[in-house]
Amino acid sequence: MVLPVKIFEIKGDANLSVMGQKLKDFREEEPYEMGDGRKLTLVTEILDLKQDEEAISGSFSRDFARSRLFRREAVEALVTEEAPFWIRPFKGKVFLMVMAPSVARGVKKLLTNHIANKISEVLYGKVGFIVEVRIPDDSLRRLHESNPQATKLIWFDDIDIPSIEKLCLAGSGLADTSLYRDYLQHGRIWYVVFEVQRRGITVGVTRNGVVTLFSKSTADEFIKYLLKDLLGLIQ
Repeated sequence: MVLPVKIFEIKGDANLSVMGQKLKDFREEEPYEMGDGRKLTLVTEILDLKQDEEAISGSFSRDFARSRLFRREAVEALVTEEAPFWIRPFKGKVFLMVMAPSVARGVKKLLTNHIANKISEVLYGKVGFIVEVRIPDDSLRRLHESNPQATKLIWFDDIDIPSIEKLCLAGSGLADTSLYRDYLQHGRIWYVVFEVQRRGITVGVTRNGVVTLFSKSTADEFIKYLLKDLLGLIQ
């Protein structure tokens, strides 16, 4: 089971009551003509909106057309994708957490980024009020070094060795302390996959706030983990 969530920070005025009302009223319709001449309406809206004194949650729903090959011919199909989201204050900041499908090439970043920008437009009239978060590489380093045996994988980027863009440590390489120190001299930790032993789950965390759950769990339990353990790492 893979559950990827991308975390954003809301920089605008974050009155939950006002935000909830604006999100509740949001709906966009776009006329669309199929290749066979049929005229349809594509809808973007927020479903299942819930709000209490501490949080807002819902599902961002978007219709779009997609072409797929069928017997070597392009076939047009309409698809609706839904991405659950949560808005939650934490220590003086307000965060938006968006869950998106995981595909062969990774998290659908365009979908999560699109949702962040669209919600910014809904709440504040323009994009730029909801931004990507940053988790310092020092925080990821401390995650690994606090319990190296729990780490499954480390990716390094910003490499200063010519013609090398990324370095990776996995398996027995993680136990090689000298190799790990050497990699730290040449780059920064971008991505860490580690086991959260007290919760019995395995997660991956990137510096730009993409957190992926690789263990069996529910969405609600995963979000609780983010609230209790991960949001405190954000710069």
